[in-house]
Amino acid sequence: MTNDYLKLQKSADLKRRSLNTIIYLLLAVWALIVLFPFYWMILTSVKGYGAYSNEKLPQFFTLSPTLENYVEAFTAVPLADYFLNTVIFTCLTTLIMLVVIIPAAFAFSRLEFKGKNILFALFLSLMMIPNELVVITNYVTITNLDLKNTFTGLILPSVTSVFYIYLLKENFSQIPDELYYAAKVDGTSDLKYLFKVMLPICKPTVITITILKVIECWNSYVWPRLITDDKRYFLVSNGIQEIRENGFGRENIPGMMAAVVAISIPLILLFLIFRKKIMSGVARGGTKG
Repeated sequence: MTNDYLKLQKSADLKRRSLNTIIYLLLAVWALIVLFPFYWMILTSVKGYGAYSNEKLPQFFTLSPTLENYVEAFTAVPLADYFLNTVIFTCLTTLIMLVVIIPAAFAFSRLEFKGKNILFALFLSLMMIPNELVVITNYVTITNLDLKNTFTGLILPSVTSVFYIYLLKENFSQIPDELYYAAKVDGTSDLKYLFKVMLPICKPTVITITILKVIECWNSYVWPRLITDDKRYFLVSNGIQEIRENGFGRENIPGMMAAVVAISIPLILLFLIFRKKIMSGVARGGTKG
């Protein structure tokens, strides 16, 4: 009996190890597929324009890397100014959005008022409206308010998000009601309860929402392109198009890749620094109780 049990256990362990090996191999292949475009982008950005143009077949490495493309990317157009504009736009938009969505999520999750469920359902229905319709409406509104080519016009349409309110509201709802009732017995105000209890408990989700909003703002293209034709308000996404049209032209692919790498580095660093918080926030948003 003992020998048979040991054989069965060894067989089960062998199957488990074999399955894990196959899974890790598939994950490794998938990682290579996902990461290859980033590798190719960086590789192309350090190739000279002449060397890249003379390649008859794509070369997967280079023996003579150069940073000339990065220098040219920042001198062909005022890319540093576009970086500064993007930082201002991203920080202000994210900050104002947090000021808007946190009280809204708190109200829907904790406060009791007439028609709350109906109002929240109607609020969620806004997610069904196509983005194209929202862009058109926002453009007409901002233009009528004479806010074109201003930071206010860039920021206002992005200061709220139905999805982020819903995500934060679901996290707030997971906090036991007993904590709220106990706090009210102690004379704690709703605002103090929000900042002293709810936000610390839901900190991973708040950080996740903040990072996702930063990424969204940093990658924003359609709205800034639509609402600004003054280079003083261009963002980095518009800078790429500016480089292509008025910088070193459409043919200089290494230069374009250098500009894309320079623009992508802040987001990559942001994700690497806060990746654990992002995963924790997403996991918490998918659980109940």
